[in-house]
Amino acid sequence: MIVNFSRLAVVGTGAMGRGIAQIAAQAGSEVRLLDAAPGAASQAADAIRAQWQRLADKGRLTPEQVAGFAARLKPVGSAAELAGCDLVIEAIVERLDAKRALFAELERTLGTDTVLASNTSSLSVTAIAAGLAHPQRVAGFHFFNPVPLMKVVEVVSGFRTDPAVCARLREYAAQMGHRAVQAQDTPGFIVNHAGRAYGTEALRIAGEGVADFATIDRVLTDQAGFRLGPFELLDLTGLDVSHPVMESIYHQYYEEPRYRPSVIAAQRVAAGVLGRKSGEGFYRYVDGVAQRPPEPTVPAPATLPPVWVPARATRRAELLRLVHGLGATLESGAAPSAGALIVVAPLGFDVTTVAAVERLDPTRTVGIDMLVDDVATRRRVLATNPATRPDMRDAAHALFARDGKAVSVIRDSGGFITQRVVASIVNIAADICQQRICTPADLETAVTLGLGYPQGPLAMGDLYGPTSILEVLFNLQTVYGDPRYRPSPWLRRRGALGLSLKHEDE
Repeated sequence: MIVNFSRLAVVGTGAMGRGIAQIAAQAGSEVRLLDAAPGAASQAADAIRAQWQRLADKGRLTPEQVAGFAARLKPVGSAAELAGCDLVIEAIVERLDAKRALFAELERTLGTDTVLASNTSSLSVTAIAAGLAHPQRVAGFHFFNPVPLMKVVEVVSGFRTDPAVCARLREYAAQMGHRAVQAQDTPGFIVNHAGRAYGTEALRIAGEGVADFATIDRVLTDQAGFRLGPFELLDLTGLDVSHPVMESIYHQYYEEPRYRPSVIAAQRVAAGVLGRKSGEGFYRYVDGVAQRPPEPTVPAPATLPPVWVPARATRRAELLRLVHGLGATLESGAAPSAGALIVVAPLGFDVTTVAAVERLDPTRTVGIDMLVDDVATRRRVLATNPATRPDMRDAAHALFARDGKAVSVIRDSGGFITQRVVASIVNIAADICQQRICTPADLETAVTLGLGYPQGPLAMGDLYGPTSILEVLFNLQTVYGDPRYRPSPWLRRRGALGLSLKHEDE
């Protein structure tokens, strides 16, 4: 096989640089390693060779492969020794001044045919290339850590990048065994942009006192199918990494409300409560294991009241089937009896608003989130309103846990938890497509591979229905009066026309 870039260099030998060098050598390229710290390049080469040997010990590589890969890896001590490279990938500190200084040095040292790529995750490729005599050869080539396992790379075109450069990088990514997605030079590119809603909306929910961190995590993993809850993920990444990215994207988009960070995260960073690395984050860690609070005990009332569902309730048919299947006594009158539990299933609205508009007795009214098909979820989520009586709350909890399925009871919230987070994820993804930052197909690939969501955000929107997502967002705007919930035109138009969110304009 002819390798697209037969001779390349990686500048910066942290975990990211080592990972890139490893897969480049495995792809057949001669790889030169350079680092400003004395001895760092040699140490990185030794670490990569040791990793190959561990893979050989497990039977995943042959001794011949290890020897071949190792022969292609060469630490060097200066930029002058990069002469003759077809591609240089920069993986140094995430500071614009440092990257611009390095690229200026590389331009003075290397021929005009050498492609210069930055592994930046959040800085503008256009800004990195500004001031160079040949900015057309500069592009973003953003890998994810750990590089050998995270099989996606963002190819980012700056304002003056030659499209042929991006085409070569996409082809080379495939030779490295990675999926390349093409992005325009915008804050966060694709993955860090699309991932904004999961953490920031969860922090907002926690900031309103709707539920504690563990409950929010349980709801989003058990009800919506995410692999890790948002607070588990923030602890794993470290708030010293995640919070600055939240702030950076928010400010780069000129304080766009959809990306607003949280004071909760800022306070924890200031206190040094960063996550697993500090032994305490949203959870406390003992020997690396998160200490999670136990699930609340299911109440055991002596009797369960009859259940009444309003005639105009959202998802009424599904709700009636669920309640009937749990063995409750259903009332069918035009109004509930004096002792009935009133159950509603709002989309986007809070229970308070539904009770007030429908003139229901708020002391007996409880909401349930029915966005996700009950058969497809491992957890049901109920919400009280400020007037809900404890006996009615407990009766609802006992009823909906009757078949053994987990139940979380939260305080009143527009859109519960899952509706808010899912709708925000879908809305931001739709707006990425509206801005033409990438194609819908590349967005879905980037998010599923880069973030590990149960499906791409546009597929998520199609699964729950664009019209339902729109209803959630419109009603969240009504409840909170916050422009962060305004629907993207991409979502509004496809929802109105009954089209898939992955449908591109003709």
